[in-house]
Amino acid sequence: MYKLNALRMIFFVLLAIVGTTVAHAQATRTWVSGVGDDANPCSRTAPCKTFAGAISKTASGGEINALDPGGFGGVTITKAITIDGGGFIAGVLVSGTNGIVVSAGVNDTVVLRNLDVNGLGTGLDGIKYLSGRALHVENCRVYSFTLSGINFVPTSGTNSLFVSNTKLLHNTQNGISISTVASNAAAIKASISDTISQSNGRGVFVGDHAFAVVRHSTVTDNVTTVSPATSGDGFAANATSHAASLIIDDTMSSDNGGAAVDALAVSTIRFGNMQISGNGAAFATSGGGTLQSFGNNDVTGNALVGPAPMVIPQS
Repeated sequence: MYKLNALRMIFFVLLAIVGTTVAHAQATRTWVSGVGDDANPCSRTAPCKTFAGAISKTASGGEINALDPGGFGGVTITKAITIDGGGFIAGVLVSGTNGIVVSAGVNDTVVLRNLDVNGLGTGLDGIKYLSGRALHVENCRVYSFTLSGINFVPTSGTNSLFVSNTKLLHNTQNGISISTVASNAAAIKASISDTISQSNGRGVFVGDHAFAVVRHSTVTDNVTTVSPATSGDGFAANATSHAASLIIDDTMSSDNGGAAVDALAVSTIRFGNMQISGNGAAFATSGGGTLQSFGNNDVTGNALVGPAPMVIPQS
């Protein structure tokens, strides 16, 4: 009887230890610090060092927070989660690779907030989205990548992108790129507001099966030559198989090396209440797309005007 009770006691002690470990591994809220350690449980009093170290210890639907300024490394996200840098400089500093990759489940929403994502001039995409349900990018700064600041390219299913109060700077291809892969025929939707896309190859690019709305934003000084044959467009839409659609409202497109708005193949861009100035051209349909204006834009000081857009009534 004594041995049986002793064995039971050992069993319950071991169970408690395992339970504690699991609880640490799947906390609802975890923490990172510039002086943390990934061997820690990522609690507030024992934070982790990196986002990658914290994500494995954070439950699906949970949140990772920064306790202080620091460089917290690149991370691949495979579940619903929020990563919030708070009021600190929460850095994701990478070289020769992607900064943040989202490859989550079909019902997962990912929120990236208050992050500073730096590609050091050699990184690939700053934020690359492959799968999930929705991605929210809020109050972030994404810069110095050789591809795009945000590359939203779902591989399957219907997906949504929300970008607000964010700066995309000095990315070789696009500040923001929104498109599906060729094998994904599901529509994707994007909403961009209060965002600056500056000194990229193009400011905002919309591709296959994408419907995007941009409001209260600025695209400026986009000058790098990128493919397809557009150089420094502020806004560009181009599709190969599934039509692309872009609506722009109360937004500035200025000082871009190419066109302020460029509708390439299989695409429609509708715009109103825009300030269009200092561009290589105000308008372009270099791939045979459609430009539709609500007729209330301020168009001045561009090197070329380009093809006149169709004026349509505001509904």
